[in-house]
Amino acid sequence: MADRFDCAHCKESLYGRKYIQSEERPHCIPCYDSLFSNTCDECKELIAHDARELFYEDRHYHEHCFRCFRCERSLADEPFTSQEEALLCNDCYCSEFSSKCVACDQTVMPGSRKLEYGGSTWHESCFTCSSCEQPIGSKSFIPDKDEHYCVPCYEDKFAPRCTRCKKVPPPFTPR
Repeated sequence: MADRFDCAHCKESLYGRKYIQSEERPHCIPCYDSLFSNTCDECKELIAHDARELFYEDRHYHEHCFRCFRCERSLADEPFTSQEEALLCNDCYCSEFSSKCVACDQTVMPGSRKLEYGGSTWHESCFTCSSCEQPIGSKSFIPDKDEHYCVPCYEDKFAPRCTRCKKVPPPFTPR
């Protein structure tokens, strides 16, 4: 007579059935799921043995439940951020918490080069001279009302000139 081969929990026969070995004891699939599966933090249902389970900050999720709080896009294979317990995809995080360029009204992405002046933010390439329209970047500039000028354009437009030779005098150096 053959030895019995039963589920360690419900004691039903496992002959001809799928089972999972856990703690060196066989369990039928329903018993294994009820005993060892985690509960999804989002939908509160068990995460079955054959489902892709995601784990973040002591919380377990089904793959389809791990999604952006705002746009509900799946975060399973995407970079994301946690903001006050809410999970956000990078696009939603940036549109909500990143500054916008005053020139083009686009989000200034974290890690990108930007310029901040007078409480406003620009992409480095959007901060341009009001006269020649070339990017000022990290070069010196002169603010004038709501406009910004590169040094050569400012001198060309506004600097006092010698009445005789029409050149901009060199800066005064006291001795």
